[in-house]
Amino acid sequence: MRVRVLYFGALKDIFLKERETLDLPASSTVAALLDHYRRVAPEQGNFWDILAIAVNTEYASLTHVLAEGDEVALLPPVSGGHASQRGSHVALVRETIDAATLTAAIKHGEDGAVVVFDGIVRNNTRGRRTLFLVYESYESMALAEMRKLADDALSRFAVHSATIVHRLGRLSVGETSVFIAVASAHRGPAFDACRWLIDALKQTVPIWKKEHFEHGAVWASGEPFPEGLAAETAELLP
Repeated sequence: MRVRVLYFGALKDIFLKERETLDLPASSTVAALLDHYRRVAPEQGNFWDILAIAVNTEYASLTHVLAEGDEVALLPPVSGGHASQRGSHVALVRETIDAATLTAAIKHGEDGAVVVFDGIVRNNTRGRRTLFLVYESYESMALAEMRKLADDALSRFAVHSATIVHRLGRLSVGETSVFIAVASAHRGPAFDACRWLIDALKQTVPIWKKEHFEHGAVWASGEPFPEGLAAETAELLP
């Protein structure tokens, strides 16, 4: 059985490529695929335990049985346009994010509050001067997850509209990397929904950040995946 494996974030540096085909025994599970990588790159230690796995752009459990031709994405913990339903809008863009235009577009007559999160590239990280950042994404899956988050915000909170836009590619200091805006009749739900959206995006949407400094570059350490998404060694034990 042959599957196509996609590498993102630090995995691209480990294997020096973005994808490859992998031959596995018929009816192999996601757990078996991870065991393959533990054997191939044991020097990575427990790195394989903190990955999430997507099969055909959907998060998959360790017991998921793979099939011929599946697309399997190995997803390190994540860093962070298409219209969706019920007042939500999400996009991945490579041009400058126009925060003012996006904010104006989300306002409607019934809204008494618009809360905005404008994530900006800062000029330092952990005491080192940042030159620029590069964001990459598993785009088809990222858009699907962003749509889910926007629609979840509308159902969880008393908000009318939610916008999520994330930049990809090279960003300079001072540029917006992620923009979130939420509109509602009252400020409380808008604040709650906006905070929930950025926190959830940082945990579940497959977007990675590489930080370039004066003396090198490093993939940013992502936040842990929510319980149930990351591979856990304990689940592989008999």
